[in-house]
Amino acid sequence: MGRYERNLGFVGTRRLLGLAAAAALAFSACSSSGASSVPSAAASGAASAGTSAAASAAGSTGAGKIGVSLITKTSTNPFFIAMANGAKESADKLGIDLTVAAGKEDGDTATQITAIENAISKGDKGILITPGGPDVNPAIKKARDAGLFVIALDTPPDPADTVDITFATDNFEAGKLIGEWTAVTLDGKAATIAMLDLFSDKIVSVDYARDQGFLTGMGIDVKDAKKNGDEAPTGSYTGGKGGTYTIVCNLPTQGAETGGQTAMENCLSKNPDINVVYTINEPAANGAYKALQSAGKTATIVSVDGGCAGVKLVKDGVIGATSQQYPLKMASLGVQAIYDLVTSGKKPTVSSGLDFFNTGVALVTDKPAAGVDSITTDEATKICWG
Repeated sequence: MGRYERNLGFVGTRRLLGLAAAAALAFSACSSSGASSVPSAAASGAASAGTSAAASAAGSTGAGKIGVSLITKTSTNPFFIAMANGAKESADKLGIDLTVAAGKEDGDTATQITAIENAISKGDKGILITPGGPDVNPAIKKARDAGLFVIALDTPPDPADTVDITFATDNFEAGKLIGEWTAVTLDGKAATIAMLDLFSDKIVSVDYARDQGFLTGMGIDVKDAKKNGDEAPTGSYTGGKGGTYTIVCNLPTQGAETGGQTAMENCLSKNPDINVVYTINEPAANGAYKALQSAGKTATIVSVDGGCAGVKLVKDGVIGATSQQYPLKMASLGVQAIYDLVTSGKKPTVSSGLDFFNTGVALVTDKPAAGVDSITTDEATKICWG
């Protein structure tokens, strides 16, 4: 039996969390599950006294219903939609008063700051946030100073201790997996690479972690691991059989399909022979594919997210491989953590060897590469989101 089968206690259902039960396990024994393993949502029958019992426990604190605000980067990206669904489901079970807010687009920190201030004014007990950039850091500090417990989801802030804790994919590992797969798949061929990132005007950890993880997986020296684009534009990669590489471009996509298409068009204008495309997420990957199609070109596209739409893109051959992450689990564990803190004083802890709690990642491809652990699109479809 492979590692995938051993870990998939939740494959039979797309409700991959066992919400309160998984949270109870995570906070009692918080050890790393291994960066490339699919997270297991262990089922424990004790988790569910139900909404009424949870609400009663909350009321016993004397503060009435527990208020929590979830603040995502956007309300349109399937990843954040799934995150909101996970938070709502957990909040309903625990009797929590959940407020959901989002930026108008990726990078809209002004709207996020307003949502943080609203949470403080409402007297919320905690905030779950996917930070849109460092501009939100002062508002987060203000919230913590006001007594709110702040948890980052998906995107660890810089510095990490800006928040109380982060629940996230190991984004560096996610990038590393698709980089290793690409290097093996190239089979020694020269790599002409387009790097389609998130931003060019702000530094966000998820952006540089995935970018630098991909290059590391390829076996390319990244120099400063927190800076995109400072690696040598030409040289040799050592992953797989090894070979030469040329990085044609590092362009922002805003994590959107239109941004991915425009960025890819600009990259092709610089070098029409691009054969490897790294993308920050699957909407950007789909945009890149459309640009390649319009130009009559083909390339190996890799990405990160693993939503149902993205898994289908892998199945259809649009994306060669993607790293699947688990936003419902991030949000549900976050809601549970705030509930546990308010009702029992129990605080969540980070995974062993990391400065965040690792919610797991798995490489998804129908073209497995020797030495790189992966799951198939059929397997990924059973646990995808969105």
